[in-house]
Amino acid sequence: MNIQWYPGHMTKALRQMKDDMKLIDLVIEILDARVPMSSRNPDIDELASGKSRMVILNKSDLADPEAVNGWCEHFKTKGFICIPLDSRSRNGMDKIRTQCREACAEKIERDLKRGIKNRPVRAMVAGIPNVGKSTFINSFAGRASTKTGNKPGVTRGAQWIRIDKQLELLDTPGILWPKFEDMTVGRNLALIGSINDEVVSIGELCEFLMEYMAKNYPQVLDDRYEGRDLEAVAKRLGCIGKGGEYDLSRAEKGFLDDYRSGRLGRISLEVAP
Repeated sequence: MNIQWYPGHMTKALRQMKDDMKLIDLVIEILDARVPMSSRNPDIDELASGKSRMVILNKSDLADPEAVNGWCEHFKTKGFICIPLDSRSRNGMDKIRTQCREACAEKIERDLKRGIKNRPVRAMVAGIPNVGKSTFINSFAGRASTKTGNKPGVTRGAQWIRIDKQLELLDTPGILWPKFEDMTVGRNLALIGSINDEVVSIGELCEFLMEYMAKNYPQVLDDRYEGRDLEAVAKRLGCIGKGGEYDLSRAEKGFLDDYRSGRLGRISLEVAP
């Protein structure tokens, strides 16, 4: 699958992140738990060098629990705090708030020694489109959140959100996409809906997903469609055209929708190295 890609629009957003990083204690990176590596922006590691790090494996309710555990261990070996989350539910938000303070414990201790008390931890939230960054911020902040405006030195347009007296979030504007040459990354992002369906081959996506699930989750296909091919999907979803023939184009869209919505269960496309 050849996906045309133009990463040039990242330049301005990345430059702003670099400027904002001077004021940041912690970087919270929101990833899609089904494709944690593909949904990472590789530039963030360099930009956040020297900062405390937290990874949120969002949409973990759609990912294979065993794979999620493997990714948590992978990121912990890199020194990151890693937390699985379903941002649509506010469950676990208190834990994240506590972990933010713990991640910056050394920074807080240094501030105390310098006589700086009650300074809130400042965390930047980063994530590519469709991984749930906005949903996470809204769930985390809740109705009690207050916009604190632009702080000195922050590029115009960056928005600070006060969670409580001990924590402030910086919601970075602009779209941050990963640069990729590996078409596997593009395919994975297309499968979770981060790339518009109009610029990809739905047929190729479905062909890969069917083969992948037949190998790794065959029982899911058997239970849902009573078969492991597109005709079985068409029959199960009622995709029948004129003359009683299967409408495979409709079946492809239905198959993708079943995956993205979670109707196929908790399916991961990547496992930790």
